[in-house]
Amino acid sequence: MNEQELCRKKLIDLSKQADRKGIVLFSSFLNLDEQNIYHQARNVFATKTESSGGVPGAERQMIAFIPDALSYEWEYPVTALRITPAAPKFAEQLGHRDILGALMTLGVDRGRIGDIIVGEDGYYFLCESGLASYFEDHLDRIRHTAVRTEAVPLSGIQIQQSLAEKEGIVTSDRLDAVLACVHRLSRSQASSLLKAEKVAVNGRTITSPSFSCHENDIVSVRGYGRFQYLNIYGETKKGRLKMKYLLYQ
Repeated sequence: MNEQELCRKKLIDLSKQADRKGIVLFSSFLNLDEQNIYHQARNVFATKTESSGGVPGAERQMIAFIPDALSYEWEYPVTALRITPAAPKFAEQLGHRDILGALMTLGVDRGRIGDIIVGEDGYYFLCESGLASYFEDHLDRIRHTAVRTEAVPLSGIQIQQSLAEKEGIVTSDRLDAVLACVHRLSRSQASSLLKAEKVAVNGRTITSPSFSCHENDIVSVRGYGRFQYLNIYGETKKGRLKMKYLLYQ
């Protein structure tokens, strides 16, 4: 059984267990490829499903399998942790890779950790709630920088995510045309990215160049980054379409 089949089986089994036990069960944090498997399997789940990454716009998503006739309130078992330097004067500038590397050296499976976020007052990462105290006790150094790690409310995360509003000219709202415009590619290059399964819209891998973009779609392109398609707001004199989008920087 390959990794894709194993992921699909795990998700279906979670759905069946949630239905049989009458409780909400949760997946690990799914990456974009795993989210695509989730979307493809939705018609065979025994329960309803929802997804969340803990904060708006999170790339890694946890799936909740929700049985019918549920009799209790529930929430995602996701905790946010803030990392701050113990001695700011001597702290290094840390990046996503540095933080992820430090987390991985603690022997935790990547699927139990969500997004890593650069914030206005420190670095944040999301994890399964059951792991929060472990990270608080053991994550005390990243590279050469001594750090403190503490749990914080999800609502308190101040994300320093720079979004630049951009405009472009496209022939249609087809995904290949939009990709070509945003990333300065030819249509054939955009189509090649799609065929190589390197493009996801709202967490679902899209391979069709003719896929139509819809307002507020989040498009992730492996190797290029993410953008949010906003809308078509007019036409040029030659009948081409004026597009607005937000580019994640």
